[in-house]
Amino acid sequence: MRWIWLASYPKSGNTWLRLLIANLGREEPADINAIPESAGIASSREWFDSSMLFASGLLTYDECDRLRPMVYEAKREEFEDCVDLDEDNEEGGDDVASRVGQVHFVKSHDAWTVNPDGRPLLGGSRVADAAILIVRDPRDVAPSLANHNGSTIDGAVDLMGQQDGAFCGQPRRQAIQLRQQLLSWSAFNASWLDQRDVPVQCVRYEDLYTDTAATLGKVLAFAGVEVSEEDVARAVRFAAFSELTAQEQAKGFREAPPSRGKRSFFRRGIAGGWADELTAEQVERIEQDHAPMMERLGYALSAAGATEERRAE
Repeated sequence: MRWIWLASYPKSGNTWLRLLIANLGREEPADINAIPESAGIASSREWFDSSMLFASGLLTYDECDRLRPMVYEAKREEFEDCVDLDEDNEEGGDDVASRVGQVHFVKSHDAWTVNPDGRPLLGGSRVADAAILIVRDPRDVAPSLANHNGSTIDGAVDLMGQQDGAFCGQPRRQAIQLRQQLLSWSAFNASWLDQRDVPVQCVRYEDLYTDTAATLGKVLAFAGVEVSEEDVARAVRFAAFSELTAQEQAKGFREAPPSRGKRSFFRRGIAGGWADELTAEQVERIEQDHAPMMERLGYALSAAGATEERRAE
């Protein structure tokens, strides 16, 4: 078996990629509210509580972080035992779903950080075999993040620029998940790209949007999952944005944060939408904050942003 992190700064396409994978080997679209629980998310309190045998809410965020590597090591052993049991019972087979089931894809919005004792928060190579980093143009992330958080776009831009940015890190109330240290948008992506504990494949949302089948195929090849072009094409149809939005409208989506009102989790699902959503000032702020990482990932600066960068040099 293999354990692969699906890492991304929030609102970069992690859920879409997971749904594409969940639709492999199916004869009808997967229920968006039935993504396999075994995959899970790194910030799950349930994972922590069941592994540690006490409630994570009794600890501070920092205390939880020091124990999280052990949680993932325990979860890896648990998953390997389940895979071994399936093989012993000859239930695995050689169909697409079985081959996908040999890989543990786990979502994470945590930056790659190291605890004071020197251990990676996510357990390093003792837990994961590899990681897939999903990135998205920060100018598209900002309005999507604002919609997700119920904030203004300016507020989302502020969060993306904070070196100590975090999800679920409120000091006076317990969030539904463990704290996720995002850092800034640039620092988050740099943390995954620059670590040397596990190999990383970088996937751009824009490539997934433009050529979903080819990009998904590359992801699966990196993960060591053999599938046919027909399997991939069917999964792409089943996880089309129109299908996902229709399901959410019909029955909601359990991964949407509480108290969302009428805001949808699956919003526009396009690339480049920032051009008609952001003001010139917001574009300038994002590009000033993140120009080096944007260029590293292949996101061209606007004419104004490029001019400002040349002035700074």
